[in-house]
Amino acid sequence: MTGSEVSPSFRLAYVPGVTPTKWVRIWNERLPDVPLTLIAVSAAEAPDVLRGGGADAGFVRLPIDRTDLSAIPLYTETTVVVVPKDHVVAAVDEVSAEDLADDIVLHPLDDTLDWEQPPGRPANERPATTADAVELVAAGVGLLVVPQSLARLHHRKDLTYRPVSDAPESRVALSWPQDETTDLVEDFIGIVRGRTVNSSRGRTPAPAPAQPKRKRPDTGGARQKPAAGKSTGKSPRSGSGGAKGAKRGKPRRRS
Repeated sequence: MTGSEVSPSFRLAYVPGVTPTKWVRIWNERLPDVPLTLIAVSAAEAPDVLRGGGADAGFVRLPIDRTDLSAIPLYTETTVVVVPKDHVVAAVDEVSAEDLADDIVLHPLDDTLDWEQPPGRPANERPATTADAVELVAAGVGLLVVPQSLARLHHRKDLTYRPVSDAPESRVALSWPQDETTDLVEDFIGIVRGRTVNSSRGRTPAPAPAQPKRKRPDTGGARQKPAAGKSTGKSPRSGSGGAKGAKRGKPRRRS
């Protein structure tokens, strides 16, 4: 390998709550010679990391500005409220935003839900991160509404969570710079979409060489007649000269 050649690699960014383990495993099975590097980023900084070339592709939370980024929505998460285990919400299976109207609901600066109006009563200050907000919930300061994967990520034994029926939902997407749709990006898109190794919808294969067509013998469009004087090799079924198969008549008696 010359000094100007660079061995291929793939950098994958992912936001909190996304677990790319399954896709990374499939990548390592299919492309063992191309190392995949995981880059943990916050939901807010993920688009800029992709635009700046810090990663080849990444799992992001929608909405994002798609002016120069492509995005394939993958799944939508359930939204839950994180509460202390002794809170009244813990006794029910599901709540609405209105059920939280009398509670202080924390709204961290890295919130990923597209609220028109967050539920509950606002806290005096917004926590800097979701992790900080979880600590405040454990301290009894308030409640927190987040995508379910973030509730699981910051799980604590003294906390639980319940679905919020009418809260905004968080969508996770695979994104990459529009002008950098490389073969490796196409490979990863195929993995995420569940394509098999031999899927025709994956990377476009090289066209197979055209096979020459066999020419049929020219028969002139009709069966050829034998030339005059040449035998066809077939015995006539009728005719004179005692041909085989001809019927003999009886000799006439002279009077």
